[in-house]
Amino acid sequence: MIMFPLQITSSPDVPVNVADTLKIVQKQIIEQIKSDPNTFLHNLGDKFAQFGLKILAALALYIVGVWIIRRLRKALGIIFTKRKVEGALSSFILSLVTATLYVLLIIISISALGVNTTSIAALLAAGGMAVGMALSGTVQNFAGGIMIMVFKPFKTGDFISAMGYSGTVTDMSIVNTRILTTDNHSIILPNGSLSSGNIENFSSMPLRRVDWTVNVEYGSDAEEVTRTIKSILMGDERILDSKTQGADDVFVALSSMNENDISFTARAWVNSKDYWGVYFSNLKKFYSELPEHGFGFSYPHMDVTISSQQEKSNTL
Repeated sequence: MIMFPLQITSSPDVPVNVADTLKIVQKQIIEQIKSDPNTFLHNLGDKFAQFGLKILAALALYIVGVWIIRRLRKALGIIFTKRKVEGALSSFILSLVTATLYVLLIIISISALGVNTTSIAALLAAGGMAVGMALSGTVQNFAGGIMIMVFKPFKTGDFISAMGYSGTVTDMSIVNTRILTTDNHSIILPNGSLSSGNIENFSSMPLRRVDWTVNVEYGSDAEEVTRTIKSILMGDERILDSKTQGADDVFVALSSMNENDISFTARAWVNSKDYWGVYFSNLKKFYSELPEHGFGFSYPHMDVTISSQQEKSNTL
């Protein structure tokens, strides 16, 4: 900014009019040019030279800053790739870091011109606080998304159950997670609530145990029922045995005697991807093959016994 040694006096009781002030400044400049034009031009040239040097310094500072920011962004991208950070998380962090550094670079470049940036920084801080308060829910989802992507309770392709919904994770962003339910419904879950709730991940382990409860009528031979259920399960090639690490052999046992029937518990280990297929296909086999071996299924019923005394009274 070009400054001249101009003096403007006014009475403290009388406010200075802007138009009058400009006229006074213009008059003083004209008088200075008339009285000593060489000094005026010399001072003007010095001011322009100083201001030009400040502009060159600010441009140089900005260019160097841009180069550093780009190099830093590239280095962070390489680090995230090597550590296999989630794409959404790495993109968010890179964008946030880049935007923050550019804002700081612009403020520093402006300050190099001799402009006081204190008010600018205060304005940015106040604006950031106002935006943060207005977007408190979104900020919570941002934080939840970062927690999910850092600790990785699940990944794309996993079958999870959370917030009352179950489905396969199809997409993960920094603010929400999208799952596809078994009946082909697309559900969007906010990461803020998702990260603070219970998450059941059915795909985190390679093996899962399938459990069945088979109820048959009283009078059935327990040992024969056990052998028959085992035979049905061991006939399924998808069911694993103790030769597979982490799995056990098929287990069948009488588990309870109920009011109308007896219950057998059957357990078998399978690969996670085969869970539902094994469960439903063998449940169907139990229903169709157990009666063929003479084991019936019970149903709620009531036995009524009439005493002889009651019969005699009815005859009379």
